[in-house]
Amino acid sequence: MDMYCEEIGVGDLSPELLTHANINPSTGLATDYLNHFNEVVMLLEMLPDIPECAEDVLAWAPADYITHFRASSFSEKELAIRAYGAVEERLRNALEMCIAEIDREVITLQEMLSSSEPSEELLQTVQGKAVTAIRPLLSQAGSIIHGQLPDDTFNLQESTQADVDALFS
Repeated sequence: MDMYCEEIGVGDLSPELLTHANINPSTGLATDYLNHFNEVVMLLEMLPDIPECAEDVLAWAPADYITHFRASSFSEKELAIRAYGAVEERLRNALEMCIAEIDREVITLQEMLSSSEPSEELLQTVQGKAVTAIRPLLSQAGSIIHGQLPDDTFNLQESTQADVDALFS
């Protein structure tokens, strides 16, 4: 069966079933996916205080949405996987592009950690990148899961500024 033939909001992907499963009923995406990234970011942020976390950071590996749910203990993982197949293409693409950027950032930090014996300065740098580069990307991924595309945010900011400008002209 083609996983792209179902429709969010209809039948087995009804808003009620999706909401009950902690899947966004309008997008079909689950924030549970972000736990995969939140865990490694938390470890990256703890590195200066607990350098032993580097081992766990280095053990982390990227996982796409489907792979994450197949391996997860999420109670409605099969529904999450089915819903993902019905997600609007532009949302799915935006999420996948954002996740690819998160993966690149984490892998870069892993390479930094594995290149030598981590100094305090390096651990601070890695922590800083986790906070300034990866956290905002995770926030963006969360927004996409809730139906807010990056371009929508930009357009909203533009129209808000235009409204403010109009008030003062």
